Amino acid sequence: MNQPLHSVVCIKQVPDSAQIRVHPVTNTIMRQGVPTIINPYDLFALEEALRLRDRFGGKVTVLCMGPMTAEDSLRKALTFGADRAVLLSDRYFAGSDTLATSYALSMALLQIAREFGAPDIIFTGKQTIDGDTAQVGPGIAKRLGYNQLTYISKIRDLDPDGGALVVERRAEGGTQVLQTKLPVLITMLEGSNEMRRGSIETALAAARAQVTIWNAAAVGIEDLTRCGLRGSPTIVKKVFAPGARSEKAAMIGAEATPEASAHAVIDAIFGRMPAIEAQLFETAAQAAY
Repeated sequence: MNQPLHSVVCIKQVPDSAQIRVHPVTNTIMRQGVPTIINPYDLFALEEALRLRDRFGGKVTVLCMGPMTAEDSLRKALTFGADRAVLLSDRYFAGSDTLATSYALSMALLQIAREFGAPDIIFTGKQTIDGDTAQVGPGIAKRLGYNQLTYISKIRDLDPDGGALVVERRAEGGTQVLQTKLPVLITMLEGSNEMRRGSIETALAAARAQVTIWNAAAVGIEDLTRCGLRGSPTIVKKVFAPGARSEKAAMIGAEATPEASAHAVIDAIFGRMPAIEAQLFETAAQAAY
């Protein structure tokens, strides 16, 4: 790699989940009056990109698709130390599902490549707290032809000159160690790092910084039917809050020894849910053969 490392972090401005309410009649999320924040999972992605820049140099670009108010989240990312911010905003993007979102962001990333240099690594959070689909990151990678590494818990090593990357990926039953070539898209897991505090210098620089704002035409989107509601085959029928459970927790008293207490807990579980006991015995019998 002859050019300095260029990382792009895709972030999303989301409603603060601690203050979300569901409309009692329409069963839709009430966003009015709800504060917005940077999607918490995206902060792990941003911190990882900043750490790589601290080690290897280069630039970190932050990209967000959303309304003009999303500029606040981009400036927040700049206070943490990002080098530049790009906002993709257009009324044609309203109502985008993951398919339309990944298309619009991939077009913006191509424009970033033309203006600022092609990204070597694209970072995203593993998912967003308002959608929980975890589809946008892989969708971008597919559209751009990037290698993709999902649910990454740690970046072990990076060789910018050789274009090689070694990571740890959380998987069922353990951790996978994977190596790939750049360029690559990475979705970061929660708890993989701790977001730094921005300095006074970066806060002042963020306040003065110019956020690049692009609409659909600016990134070369000509077919607007691929954007927004028209480009979104997903239909949300209903959003609702889970009802309170009527069944109360059972209290199990401690026995004389830890072993006896463990048996008491198991007996209580099997007594209330006999299907679990039958399933466990069936699984054990199949394993014996």
